Amino acid sequence: MQAAILHGPQIPLEIADVTIDEPRTGEALVRVIAAGVCHSDLHFIEGTYPGRYPMVLGHEVAGVVEAVGPGVTNVTSGDRVIMGFVQPCGHCKVCDQGRPNLCSNSTRDRTSEQPALLLEEKPVTQMANVGGFARYSVMASSGLLKIPDSIGLDVAALVGCSVMTGYGAVVNTAKVEPGSTVAVIGAGGVGLNIIQSAKLAGASQIIAVDMVEHKLSTAKEFGATDIVNAIETDPIKAVKDLSSGGVDFSFEAIGLKITSEQAYQMASRGGTAVIVGMVPPTDNIEIPGRIWVEEKTLKGSFYGSARFHVDMPRILDLYQQGKLDIDGLVTKRWPFEQINEAFTSLKNGEVARSILEIGSE
Repeated sequence: MQAAILHGPQIPLEIADVTIDEPRTGEALVRVIAAGVCHSDLHFIEGTYPGRYPMVLGHEVAGVVEAVGPGVTNVTSGDRVIMGFVQPCGHCKVCDQGRPNLCSNSTRDRTSEQPALLLEEKPVTQMANVGGFARYSVMASSGLLKIPDSIGLDVAALVGCSVMTGYGAVVNTAKVEPGSTVAVIGAGGVGLNIIQSAKLAGASQIIAVDMVEHKLSTAKEFGATDIVNAIETDPIKAVKDLSSGGVDFSFEAIGLKITSEQAYQMASRGGTAVIVGMVPPTDNIEIPGRIWVEEKTLKGSFYGSARFHVDMPRILDLYQQGKLDIDGLVTKRWPFEQINEAFTSLKNGEVARSILEIGSE
């Protein structure tokens, strides 16, 4: 089976033949059809986040179930599925609290001596236990969501990360209310979904902040009422001026220390700053000691605080009703063989979201 292998940071991905195991208890074998090209993957390519090499990236993925292991009842062969990059156990403390996105229990009956993938007899890590930049993936079935035939698998793939992350940050994490004012730093794939979800939630003002003019133009198309080019002006001052002192909710969708601190400063007294981007684990976000008197809130949002089997069907319904634009997110489609070119395009800021066409139905 072919898979795109990352051998280490700053090394181009290599499409190589790997050996894939049969699905074990609680697992399914999925034939990958489409995968989104996401900044989270780029973090591992660039070495911003550490990885265990060799590894197969790809976590924004959809495909068709080919086979299931013992004990699997939620999907069967032939099902079209979103491949979620968290596979909740369903019975730990956070799962019982309705926060399955925070589940850290393994639902796979595997050890380092029993890998799903081998490259020349060497174990290969699957990013997020998905490893979707491959022709097939073996993963825990608890992370799979069956979708109707009316939904394209390219759309489904994006729901698996960028749409869920952006929508959930607004609806689940921040709980944006009608009439709220919002600022979004970063008008990439996740940022655009924050913008259109804030519009759907009834926000009265949505300020998009970016350094790339064509991304700001796209942000307007997705619902931004105002735009700020962070190269041309001080983004904190610009947002405060536009919102009469600061916004109710600010969202950081890039993953940098400086923009996270800017998001906090953009929030009004009593406001909330939500960090959605993957800030490097070695960075510390610094905030003023006056947080106590301003009653501001700084919080993280992982995977949009997703309740997978509730939120993703709801997102698909909103898409089918024309209330969420997922097709418009896709700037370019790439054949699997051009995966390195796809990441170069992402790094250069040329796309909102691009799709790797890995297989066909």
